[in-house]
Amino acid sequence: MAQLKVITFDLDNTLWDVDRVIINAERKMRAWLAEHVPEFGSEFPAEKLMDLRNQVVEANPELRHDLSKLREELLYQAIVRCGYGATESRAYAADAFALFYEARHEVEFFAGALEILHILRQRYVLGALTNGNADFTKLKLDTYFSFGYSSASVGAAKPAPQMFRAALTHVNASPHESVHIGDHLVDDVQGAADVGMHTIWVNLSESQHPGDSARPSAVVRDLKDIAQAIEHIGESIS
Repeated sequence: MAQLKVITFDLDNTLWDVDRVIINAERKMRAWLAEHVPEFGSEFPAEKLMDLRNQVVEANPELRHDLSKLREELLYQAIVRCGYGATESRAYAADAFALFYEARHEVEFFAGALEILHILRQRYVLGALTNGNADFTKLKLDTYFSFGYSSASVGAAKPAPQMFRAALTHVNASPHESVHIGDHLVDDVQGAADVGMHTIWVNLSESQHPGDSARPSAVVRDLKDIAQAIEHIGESIS
């Protein structure tokens, strides 16, 4: 009889609002830069910094899936362009990124997020799969997650199959024994479905399915409903 063994979760916008987190982290980073690299604000408003980011990615394609290294390199390139020397720029970039990275982990979990993880960890192996650079151990989510993979650790971002396959290999599970849960219809639902996993779409904004992407195995509009959705998936395969 088939049984579900592993449940994987996306992090950003599935367990917390990442936009709010990044806005706060950017604000703190720019405040620090205003004190230490005062030219940064006028030289690199958001739009110009994005243009430079595109240039950095084009010159360093290997950074595309490692958001931490990409951001630090972007800061370095920007500070150099503000007229600072290479050594000083590296030091400022490292310090600015460190501050950003700490603030990037100042998350406010969605209602029911920690409660559902607590319930599920008692029955399944849980894993975190993210295209971002949140470290689940820094958030003390290793209480719930036994493992985690990111686009940086596997060298590819969802919906590419590498992250999903890494998770399945890690726990020696078949795709039909696994459920992936996330908010993004392409990165999470389509990507996981393409490797044969069951999927749950976390649709907290109650968006309409566009009809041109994979249909999830289940849809939840409240995180507390995930346990029931997983139970139904398990019943359908037993």
